[in-house]
Amino acid sequence: MHPITTVHYLVLSVALLLIGTIGVLTRRNIVIVLMSIELILNAVNINLIAFSHHLQNINGQIFAIFVITDAVAEAAVGLGILIALFRNKETVLADQIDLLRW
Repeated sequence: MHPITTVHYLVLSVALLLIGTIGVLTRRNIVIVLMSIELILNAVNINLIAFSHHLQNINGQIFAIFVITDAVAEAAVGLGILIALFRNKETVLADQIDLLRW
């Protein structure tokens, strides 16, 4: 039985980053785009924690807490904007939302 190394965490992080990036670039539903952004932020957190553990330095773990806080704020603000847009446009598709156009 082999121990879990930093490489395992990096592979998981790359997989999450790839799934999140594909979700952001290909999906039109804003809810799925927000979820994909959360996956990307989780990939960043895995990298921060893995390298923090590998280097025996707690700074990466502290920074990961700030990234988690930012992700929570992004989700709250994003969902608030999404609810307001849905009430006005009755859609959650990014292609049909053009409120900033003249």
